[in-house]
Amino acid sequence: MLHAFYPGQEWLDTAGKPIQAHGGSILYQEDVYYWYGENKEKTDGENGIWHWGVRCYRSRDLYNWEDCGLIIPPDEKDERSPLHPTSMMDRPHILYNPLTKKYVCWLKIMQRNGEQTETILTADHVLGPYTLVRSGLKPLGMSAGDFDLAADENGQGYYFFERVHSETICAELTPDYTDVNGRYSRHFPHSQPPYVREATAHFIRQGRHYLITSGTTGYLPNPSELAVADTWHGPYRVLGDPHPGDASRTSYHSQVSSVFRVPGKRDLYIALADRWEPDRMDLPYADYAEWFRIRFSPNASPEEKKRMEELRKNLPPDGGVNTSRARYVWLPFRFEGEMGVLNWRDEWTLEEFD
Repeated sequence: MLHAFYPGQEWLDTAGKPIQAHGGSILYQEDVYYWYGENKEKTDGENGIWHWGVRCYRSRDLYNWEDCGLIIPPDEKDERSPLHPTSMMDRPHILYNPLTKKYVCWLKIMQRNGEQTETILTADHVLGPYTLVRSGLKPLGMSAGDFDLAADENGQGYYFFERVHSETICAELTPDYTDVNGRYSRHFPHSQPPYVREATAHFIRQGRHYLITSGTTGYLPNPSELAVADTWHGPYRVLGDPHPGDASRTSYHSQVSSVFRVPGKRDLYIALADRWEPDRMDLPYADYAEWFRIRFSPNASPEEKKRMEELRKNLPPDGGVNTSRARYVWLPFRFEGEMGVLNWRDEWTLEEFD
């Protein structure tokens, strides 16, 4: 039995197996926590398997997690399916819809041509079974990358997503949460990676809206940014990197996927993050950030292209990444005025926030 969090260390479920809930989020219902995310158990970077469905765990204490199995299994037979193991499915997010009384799950699907679309499924229970209701969705006609879902007290749903390699969009959802209704706002415009913001995670504290995002450097980690606004649609004001003293500029070698407010605890917001490549923590951020900058620059000079080739020699090879070994970095926010800070902790407990 665990009685504390140990960021970056291997986290096992109650059966002694590594937890597979990456790019994950938590739902809390009737005193039970449900942690769901990408199942990467078969993704070794060489076999072509990107995912093995969406897995869910449950807990009553947030430390010890029971495996509930695959709530959305892979479609092994249809290679054209967005749920086929070779399909680049990421970042499941689930909202409960009080109008339809359905659990609505959105999945990002990255196509081989670089275009990104959404797949939506619904279920009567958080653990499924889930039924596919929409695939190939380009919200607002846009290529849509990493995202988060949230809803207000009146049931209006919101969808924060990266308009691929461009900007962040906050779009309102239809009443059933299976599409967007056409109303949206635009934020954080950037011309190219690594500056474009992705992996958006939204949370509300003291009536104010926060977004934490990462840059765009693939599975390689980079500095996060925290922004705040008074309304869902902003405008959002960037506060800075919430990881102070992180000399590596890699958000402690991790990428935040969501932020969860723990009920019954004093101002406790946990940033759930993935350490996608725990065996490559020595890679220099400045080098691979420059490589991404030159790679996506429309007017790169011959000298820059030569520099990119030199940088490539010190970076991981092209191809798959062994995310089956990815770990988790869960850290509590500490607030200094409006700024949220994530200090590194080798170990911490919920009891600190009683």
